Amino acid sequence: MKILVFGKTGQLATELGRRARDGVDIVRAGRDRADLGVPDSCAVLIRATAPDAVINAAAYTAVDRAERDETLATTINGTAPGAMAAACAACGIPLVHVSTDYVFDGSGTVPWKPDDAPAPLGAYGRSKLQGEEAVRAAGATHAILRTSWVVSAHGANFVKTMLRLARERDVLRVVADQVGAPTPATALADACLGIALALRASPEKSGTYHFSGAPETSWAGFARAILDAAGIVCTVEDIPTAEYPTPARRPLNSRLDCRATAATFGIEQPDWRAGLNDILEEIGEVSR
Repeated sequence: MKILVFGKTGQLATELGRRARDGVDIVRAGRDRADLGVPDSCAVLIRATAPDAVINAAAYTAVDRAERDETLATTINGTAPGAMAAACAACGIPLVHVSTDYVFDGSGTVPWKPDDAPAPLGAYGRSKLQGEEAVRAAGATHAILRTSWVVSAHGANFVKTMLRLARERDVLRVVADQVGAPTPATALADACLGIALALRASPEKSGTYHFSGAPETSWAGFARAILDAAGIVCTVEDIPTAEYPTPARRPLNSRLDCRATAATFGIEQPDWRAGLNDILEEIGEVSR
């Protein structure tokens, strides 16, 4: 079985390349093969590659920059997934499209269900919501998989930032009123692969799903866990979002209800604490 992955060097795409199952050939496509800023190139590559399934692990993820560059963000996150889905529909193959908790407004404290009404707070969320709508409208067998707080041993992410800053400072002031759950990219990759295979056999499972780590925590709580696991002594001071202003508003409630994913595909939420230990071990930051 051949799976075409849009994305090559990002956290999820990297793990998809590393975690292919026996009998599954992963073809990762970077910008040199398909530029999501030119959506038609995505459809061309799907037709030329003739895969058995497609996973879209690529996105415009610069949340703050999207506020001033919404046109490009919308092309990459909105129009390009629609082009992929249309090509998949024409070829009769499933698409797994990765989306985000940012399609919600972050209100309340109850985990968001897949069928809750989206209400994005900013340009990034709006662009990702447009991608979801385009995928559904194309008529392909698909799974829209919303996730949150993806971390890995690769690229720039919160884990590496906390480790670096904790070695430069005695105190880190970290937002404590944004609550969700880190999602190890390894587990997300496994989920995407499992869902792609399931959709091949059971296209009636098409729909929108959630997948994130567990248990819930805040960014400040996650920071403490990172430093504790790495054996770094540094005080983490809780602050409200209001004391850390950014161009784009962040959702306060990023909790995701993942029960439908478990019920439909048998894929349970991973414990992010175990995933964190794996990440620290890979980058050589395990407490000694």
